Amino acid sequence: MRRFLLTFVAASTLVAALVACTGRDRAGAEQPAATPGGLFRDASLTTPAPAENVVPGGPSLAPLIERLKPAVVNISTTTVTKHPRLPGRGRLPEGFERFFGMPGPGMGGDVPDELRGQGLGSGFVLNAEGYILTNNHVVANATDIRVKLADDREFAAKVVGKDPLTDVALIKLNAPPRDLPTVVLGDSDALRQGDFVLALGSPFGLSGTATLGIISAKHRGGVGTTGPYDDFLQTDAAINPGNSGGPLFNMRGEVVGINTAIISPQIGSGIGFAVPISLAKALLPQLKTGKVVRGYMGVALSPLTPDLAQAFGLPAGAKGAVVQQVMPRTPAEKAGLEPGDVITSLDGKPIDSSSSLSRGVALVAPGQAVKLGLVRKGSEKTVSLTVTQRPDDEASIGREDWDEGQSGEGSKTPKLGFKVAPLSAEAAQELKLPANFKGALVTDLVEGGPAEQAGVARGDVIVELNRRPVTKPGDLKGLLDKMKEGDMALLRVRRGDNTFFVPVPVGGRR
Repeated sequence: MRRFLLTFVAASTLVAALVACTGRDRAGAEQPAATPGGLFRDASLTTPAPAENVVPGGPSLAPLIERLKPAVVNISTTTVTKHPRLPGRGRLPEGFERFFGMPGPGMGGDVPDELRGQGLGSGFVLNAEGYILTNNHVVANATDIRVKLADDREFAAKVVGKDPLTDVALIKLNAPPRDLPTVVLGDSDALRQGDFVLALGSPFGLSGTATLGIISAKHRGGVGTTGPYDDFLQTDAAINPGNSGGPLFNMRGEVVGINTAIISPQIGSGIGFAVPISLAKALLPQLKTGKVVRGYMGVALSPLTPDLAQAFGLPAGAKGAVVQQVMPRTPAEKAGLEPGDVITSLDGKPIDSSSSLSRGVALVAPGQAVKLGLVRKGSEKTVSLTVTQRPDDEASIGREDWDEGQSGEGSKTPKLGFKVAPLSAEAAQELKLPANFKGALVTDLVEGGPAEQAGVARGDVIVELNRRPVTKPGDLKGLLDKMKEGDMALLRVRRGDNTFFVPVPVGGRR
C-alpha cells in the first residue's frame, strides 16, 4: 500500500531561544436541546430527513458562516519540556545549537533547563457546560490550555479525555460563561462524494477563517503513519496548520468532521483529512469518563486480496477480512475462529475490509457479544463471540513490518521461485520458534520471482500449502508437483511470532 507523509495541522512553536514548527498536524448559535447524556446536540434527533447538500443562500455563504462562527474556538497551548543535559555539559551538541540559533561551545550562554513549546489549533463547543471537541495532538502533553471564543473572550480549559489512536480529544472550560454558542453534530455516514463542506478554524493563527470545498473521498486509511482505526474523510477545502480540531460543516450547518491532517506540501496540496463525526460521537461518552476502551477479538487480520480470494476459492470481487492468526487465550480462540476464516459480516453489517472489521470491533463495549458471519473452506458459518478489552500492548501486525531472516541452501521450488531446507533445531532456536516446530525453511529467493513479489522472505518457515501441513521440504515439493502453472498456491508462513497466509501464483503472472 502506498503511504504518504501526513502533516498534522496544529501550529506549534518552541520558545526560549528555540523556534520551530512541530511538522505534524492531523489536520449553529442556539442552545442545545436535550439529548441522551446531555453531551451534544445530534442532528438526527432534532432535524427532519436531510435535504440535498447544496450551497444555500444563492451566491453567498455569508448567512451560514455568520451563524456557525460563534461556536468555533481558537485553542492555544503551552508545553514545558525538561531539557536533558548531556553529561559534563550544559549545552546541546554544537550542530544542534547552531541549527536552531542557540549558542554553541565558546559562544557563551547555557541551554535553559526547560523548553517551552506553544501550539495553536481549533475546536468547537458541544454544549452549554463548556465541553469542546478537538484533536488529541492539539492538546497532547499540554501544561496550559487557553480557549478564545469568536468574540475574543478567553478562558482556561482542561483535558477531560483523549484518544491518540483516532486523534480525538474532549476538553472543558474551567468556568464557562452562561451564553455559550454550540454546534449541531451531523451524520458523516450520510455524506456522499461531491457534497459541499465548509471548514472553519484558525489556520496560521488567523481565527475565524472559512474555506469551502467538497468531500473528495471517504474511508481513507493508510495514507500516512496511521493506525488501524483511521477512516478519514478527504476534502479539498483548504486546511492548514492551525485548522487542527476545527469543524468541517455540511451545508445545513451540521458538523460532519474534525479537520485533522493534510498531505505534506512537498507531495501535493489541496488534500486534507478529517475524522468523521460519527466516529467521534461514538467515542464521546467514553471521552467524558476520561478513558477510551476498545473491544478486542484476538486475531491478526489482512485484506482479502484478489489473489487470496482465488486461493480460497471465493468468487471474484468477494469482500471480507482474512484471519491470518488466532492469538492464544483470546475470545477468538474460545469462539473457535481459525486461520483462513474470511469474515464477511459483523452483527449483520457487511465487512468489506480488514480495517472496517477492526474499527467495528473496537467500538463494541468489552463484555458484549457479537455475531460474525464468515466463510470457512467454502462453507458459510455464523460464530458468536464475546469481546474483551483491547490490551494496551496489542501489537500491530502488517506485511509492511515483516523482517527477512537468514539465507542458505536447500531444495529448489522453481514454480514459486524460492529454495527451502529442513528446519534444524539450531535454526528453530535462532528464529525463536517453539521446541519441535515443524516446517520448511526458506533459505533463498529468486529476485523478482513470484514468491518474492508476494512477500515471502528468507527465514520464513512454510507450515502449510493449500491448507495441508508442511513439515519438511519434501511435503512442499509433493504438493507443488500436483499444481500447474496459473494456479494460486496458498502458503501459510511463520515469521517470528506471527503466522499468516501468502497467495503466490504458480509460475508467476503472465
